[in-house]
Amino acid sequence: MNRLSLVVLVVFLAAAIGFQPSAFAQKHVLVDAKDGSGVFGYKDTPIQPWSGYHVHDPDRPAPLKVAPGEPGAERQPGRAPSDAVVLFGGKDLSAWQPSSWKVEDGCLVATEGRLASKDEFGDCQLHVEWMVPTEPTESVMNRGNNGLMLLGEIEVQIFDSYTTKIYPDGQAAAIYAQTPPLVNACREPGQWQSYDVVFFAPRFDESGKVVQPARLTMFHNGLLVHHNQEIYGTTQHLELGSYDSLRPRGPIAFGAHHCPVRFRNIWIRSL
Repeated sequence: MNRLSLVVLVVFLAAAIGFQPSAFAQKHVLVDAKDGSGVFGYKDTPIQPWSGYHVHDPDRPAPLKVAPGEPGAERQPGRAPSDAVVLFGGKDLSAWQPSSWKVEDGCLVATEGRLASKDEFGDCQLHVEWMVPTEPTESVMNRGNNGLMLLGEIEVQIFDSYTTKIYPDGQAAAIYAQTPPLVNACREPGQWQSYDVVFFAPRFDESGKVVQPARLTMFHNGLLVHHNQEIYGTTQHLELGSYDSLRPRGPIAFGAHHCPVRFRNIWIRSL
Protein backbone atom coordinates (compact mmCIF):
# COMPACT_ATOMS: atom_id res chain seq x y z
CA MET A 1 0.00 0.00 0.00
CA ASN A 2 1.48 3.37 -1.00
CA ARG A 3 1.51 6.50 1.17
CA LEU A 4 -1.54 8.13 -0.38
CA SER A 5 -3.64 4.98 -0.08
CA LEU A 6 -2.65 4.66 3.55
CA VAL A 7 -3.62 8.28 4.28
CA VAL A 8 -7.01 7.80 2.61
CA LEU A 9 -7.61 4.58 4.59
CA VAL A 10 -6.72 6.23 7.92
CA VAL A 11 -9.01 9.20 7.25
CA PHE A 12 -11.86 6.86 6.21
CA LEU A 13 -11.52 4.70 9.32
CA ALA A 14 -11.31 7.77 11.56
CA ALA A 15 -14.50 9.18 10.06
CA ALA A 16 -16.25 5.82 10.41
CA ILE A 17 -15.74 5.81 14.16
CA GLY A 18 -16.54 9.50 14.57
CA PHE A 19 -12.95 10.54 15.34
CA GLN A 20 -12.33 14.14 14.23
CA PRO A 21 -8.84 15.33 15.19
CA SER A 22 -7.66 18.66 13.80
CA ALA A 23 -5.22 16.88 11.47
CA PHE A 24 -8.17 15.30 9.63
CA ALA A 25 -10.38 18.39 9.77
CA GLN A 26 -8.31 19.99 7.04
CA LYS A 27 -9.32 19.38 3.43
CA HIS A 28 -5.82 19.41 1.98
CA VAL A 29 -4.73 16.25 0.16
CA LEU A 30 -1.21 14.82 0.46
CA VAL A 31 0.29 14.06 -2.98
CA ASP A 32 3.59 12.84 -4.42
CA ALA A 33 5.86 14.89 -6.68
CA LYS A 34 5.20 14.55 -10.41
CA ASP A 35 8.80 13.55 -11.16
CA GLY A 36 8.59 10.30 -9.18
CA SER A 37 11.31 11.41 -6.75
CA GLY A 38 9.29 10.28 -3.71
CA VAL A 39 8.97 13.80 -2.31
CA PHE A 40 5.48 14.37 -0.89
CA GLY A 41 3.49 17.51 -0.10
CA TYR A 42 0.42 19.51 -1.11
CA LYS A 43 -0.88 21.14 -4.32
CA ASP A 44 -4.12 22.63 -2.96
CA THR A 45 -2.52 25.24 -0.67
CA PRO A 46 -1.99 28.98 -1.36
CA ILE A 47 0.71 30.02 -3.83
CA GLN A 48 3.67 31.90 -2.36
CA PRO A 49 3.89 35.28 -4.14
CA TRP A 50 7.70 35.35 -3.80
CA SER A 51 8.35 31.89 -5.27
CA GLY A 52 5.38 30.94 -7.47
CA TYR A 53 5.09 27.57 -5.71
CA HIS A 54 2.33 26.28 -3.45
CA VAL A 55 2.97 26.23 0.31
CA HIS A 56 4.56 22.78 0.92
CA ASP A 57 4.75 22.10 -2.85
CA PRO A 58 6.30 18.66 -3.62
CA ASP A 59 7.20 19.84 -7.13
CA ARG A 60 9.43 22.64 -5.84
CA PRO A 61 13.07 21.78 -6.66
CA ALA A 62 14.55 19.88 -3.73
CA PRO A 63 17.90 21.12 -2.37
CA LEU A 64 20.96 19.13 -3.40
CA LYS A 65 22.03 16.67 -0.72
CA VAL A 66 25.55 17.49 0.51
CA ALA A 67 27.50 15.50 3.12
CA PRO A 68 28.78 17.90 5.81
CA GLY A 69 32.29 17.56 7.19
CA GLU A 70 32.92 15.86 10.49
CA PRO A 71 32.22 18.07 13.52
CA GLY A 72 35.32 19.53 15.14
CA ALA A 73 36.23 20.41 18.70
CA GLU A 74 34.21 23.63 18.48
CA ARG A 75 31.07 21.49 18.32
CA GLN A 76 31.66 19.80 21.66
CA PRO A 77 28.97 20.59 24.24
CA GLY A 78 29.54 23.40 26.69
CA ARG A 79 31.74 25.63 24.53
CA ALA A 80 29.86 28.94 24.40
CA PRO A 81 31.38 32.40 23.77
CA SER A 82 32.14 34.44 26.88
CA ASP A 83 29.46 37.04 26.08
CA ALA A 84 26.72 34.51 25.27
CA VAL A 85 23.63 33.70 27.29
CA VAL A 86 23.59 29.92 27.79
CA LEU A 87 20.01 28.75 27.38
CA PHE A 88 20.90 25.11 27.94
CA GLY A 89 24.27 23.82 29.12
CA GLY A 90 23.31 20.27 30.07
CA LYS A 91 22.11 20.74 33.65
CA ASP A 92 18.67 22.30 34.08
CA LEU A 93 15.80 24.22 32.51
CA SER A 94 16.21 27.40 34.57
CA ALA A 95 16.31 29.58 31.41
CA TRP A 96 12.97 28.24 30.17
CA GLN A 97 9.33 28.68 31.03
CA PRO A 98 7.66 25.72 32.82
CA SER A 99 7.00 22.73 30.55
CA SER A 100 6.93 18.94 30.48
CA TRP A 101 10.30 18.74 28.67
CA LYS A 102 13.02 16.90 30.55
CA VAL A 103 16.78 16.74 31.04
CA GLU A 104 18.28 13.31 30.47
CA ASP A 105 22.00 12.40 30.38
CA GLY A 106 22.94 16.05 29.89
CA CYS A 107 20.50 16.51 27.01
CA LEU A 108 17.27 18.43 26.65
CA VAL A 109 14.60 16.00 25.45
CA ALA A 110 11.37 17.01 23.68
CA THR A 111 8.23 15.50 25.20
CA GLU A 112 4.95 17.35 24.64
CA GLY A 113 4.02 20.97 24.13
CA ARG A 114 6.02 24.08 23.42
CA LEU A 115 9.24 25.05 25.21
CA ALA A 116 9.93 28.82 25.34
CA SER A 117 12.71 30.87 26.89
CA LYS A 118 11.98 33.19 29.81
CA ASP A 119 13.90 36.04 28.21
CA GLU A 120 13.02 37.68 24.91
CA PHE A 121 15.47 38.47 22.12
CA GLY A 122 15.58 40.48 18.90
CA ASP A 123 18.65 40.66 16.65
CA CYS A 124 20.85 37.74 17.67
CA GLN A 125 23.38 35.04 16.92
CA LEU A 126 22.07 31.64 18.02
CA HIS A 127 23.71 28.22 18.26
CA VAL A 128 21.69 25.00 18.70
CA GLU A 129 22.72 21.34 18.54
CA TRP A 130 20.11 18.62 18.01
CA MET A 131 19.86 14.90 17.33
CA VAL A 132 17.14 12.82 15.70
CA PRO A 133 16.48 9.45 17.38
CA THR A 134 17.21 6.27 15.47
CA GLU A 135 13.93 4.63 16.50
CA PRO A 136 11.14 4.82 13.88
CA THR A 137 7.97 6.85 14.45
CA GLU A 138 4.38 5.82 13.77
CA SER A 139 3.93 8.62 11.23
CA VAL A 140 6.41 9.80 8.59
CA MET A 141 5.36 13.36 9.49
CA ASN A 142 6.82 12.93 12.99
CA ARG A 143 10.24 11.71 11.84
CA GLY A 144 12.63 13.91 13.82
CA ASN A 145 9.99 16.62 13.75
CA ASN A 146 10.55 19.72 15.85
CA GLY A 147 11.20 23.39 15.19
CA LEU A 148 13.37 26.28 16.29
CA MET A 149 11.17 29.38 16.70
CA LEU A 150 12.62 32.88 16.50
CA LEU A 151 10.49 35.61 18.11
CA GLY A 152 8.40 32.62 19.18
CA GLU A 153 6.67 32.50 15.77
CA ILE A 154 9.23 32.18 12.95
CA GLU A 155 10.12 28.50 12.60
CA VAL A 156 13.30 26.97 11.24
CA GLN A 157 12.38 23.34 10.72
CA ILE A 158 14.06 20.45 12.51
CA PHE A 159 13.43 17.15 10.74
CA ASP A 160 15.04 13.89 9.61
CA SER A 161 15.70 14.97 6.03
CA TYR A 162 18.51 12.44 5.76
CA THR A 163 15.82 9.75 5.54
CA THR A 164 12.48 11.38 4.71
CA LYS A 165 11.58 13.22 1.49
CA ILE A 166 9.13 15.76 2.84
CA TYR A 167 8.20 18.88 0.82
CA PRO A 168 11.24 21.20 0.39
CA ASP A 169 9.82 24.09 2.45
CA GLY A 170 9.26 21.67 5.34
CA GLN A 171 12.56 19.81 5.38
CA ALA A 172 15.36 20.35 7.89
CA ALA A 173 16.76 23.91 7.90
CA ALA A 174 13.85 25.29 5.86
CA ILE A 175 12.20 28.51 6.96
CA TYR A 176 8.99 26.59 7.44
CA ALA A 177 6.29 27.01 4.77
CA GLN A 178 8.44 29.65 3.07
CA THR A 179 12.00 28.96 1.90
CA PRO A 180 13.91 25.67 1.50
CA PRO A 181 17.58 25.56 2.51
CA LEU A 182 20.20 26.04 -0.20
CA VAL A 183 21.40 22.46 0.37
CA ASN A 184 20.31 19.43 2.41
CA ALA A 185 23.11 19.13 4.99
CA CYS A 186 21.45 16.54 7.24
CA ARG A 187 23.41 13.88 9.06
CA GLU A 188 21.87 10.46 9.62
CA PRO A 189 19.74 9.83 12.73
CA GLY A 190 21.72 9.30 15.92
CA GLN A 191 24.37 11.93 15.05
CA TRP A 192 24.57 15.44 16.49
CA GLN A 193 23.78 18.32 14.14
CA SER A 194 24.23 22.07 14.53
CA TYR A 195 22.37 25.21 13.51
CA ASP A 196 24.19 28.55 13.60
CA VAL A 197 21.79 31.42 12.97
CA VAL A 198 22.27 35.15 12.52
CA PHE A 199 18.84 36.75 12.79
CA PHE A 200 17.71 40.34 12.29
CA ALA A 201 14.25 41.07 13.66
CA PRO A 202 11.68 43.13 11.74
CA ARG A 203 11.36 46.88 12.16
CA PHE A 204 8.01 48.66 12.39
CA ASP A 205 6.97 52.30 12.17
CA GLU A 206 4.83 54.05 14.79
CA SER A 207 1.64 52.79 13.15
CA GLY A 208 2.84 49.16 13.26
CA LYS A 209 3.61 48.94 9.53
CA VAL A 210 6.61 46.81 8.56
CA VAL A 211 9.42 49.04 7.29
CA GLN A 212 12.09 46.34 7.29
CA PRO A 213 11.27 42.60 7.17
CA ALA A 214 13.11 40.04 9.27
CA ARG A 215 16.14 38.39 7.66
CA LEU A 216 18.15 35.29 8.43
CA THR A 217 21.57 33.87 7.59
CA MET A 218 22.18 30.31 8.71
CA PHE A 219 24.66 27.42 8.65
CA HIS A 220 23.57 23.79 9.06
CA ASN A 221 26.45 21.53 10.08
CA GLY A 222 28.85 24.20 8.86
CA LEU A 223 27.25 24.59 5.43
CA LEU A 224 25.52 27.82 4.36
CA VAL A 225 21.79 27.14 3.93
CA HIS A 226 20.35 30.70 4.03
CA HIS A 227 22.06 33.98 3.15
CA ASN A 228 20.35 37.22 4.22
CA GLN A 229 17.04 35.50 3.44
CA GLU A 230 13.92 37.62 3.78
CA ILE A 231 11.25 36.19 6.09
CA TYR A 232 7.66 36.67 4.93
CA GLY A 233 5.97 36.81 8.31
CA THR A 234 4.87 34.02 10.61
CA THR A 235 5.42 30.43 9.48
CA GLN A 236 2.18 28.45 9.37
CA HIS A 237 1.34 24.93 8.22
CA LEU A 238 -0.48 24.96 4.86
CA GLU A 239 -0.89 28.75 4.87
CA LEU A 240 0.82 32.02 4.05
CA GLY A 241 2.13 33.98 7.02
CA SER A 242 1.83 37.63 8.00
CA TYR A 243 3.50 40.22 10.24
CA ASP A 244 0.29 40.95 12.15
CA SER A 245 1.32 39.21 15.37
CA LEU A 246 5.11 39.69 15.19
CA ARG A 247 7.07 42.05 17.43
CA PRO A 248 10.73 43.18 17.40
CA ARG A 249 11.49 40.88 20.34
CA GLY A 250 10.22 37.49 21.44
CA PRO A 251 11.26 34.21 23.06
CA ILE A 252 13.39 31.48 21.56
CA ALA A 253 11.14 28.43 21.44
CA PHE A 254 10.97 24.82 20.30
CA GLY A 255 7.99 22.70 19.32
CA ALA A 256 7.27 19.07 20.03
CA HIS A 257 5.82 16.82 17.35
CA HIS A 258 5.55 13.32 18.81
CA CYS A 259 9.30 12.67 18.54
CA PRO A 260 11.90 12.74 21.36
CA VAL A 261 14.43 14.97 19.56
CA ARG A 262 17.42 15.77 21.79
CA PHE A 263 19.16 19.13 22.19
CA ARG A 264 22.39 20.35 23.76
CA ASN A 265 24.69 23.38 23.83
CA ILE A 266 22.13 26.13 23.18
CA TRP A 267 23.50 29.65 23.46
CA ILE A 268 22.59 33.11 22.15
CA ARG A 269 24.31 36.46 21.69
CA SER A 270 22.25 39.63 21.35
CA LEU A 271 23.48 41.81 18.48
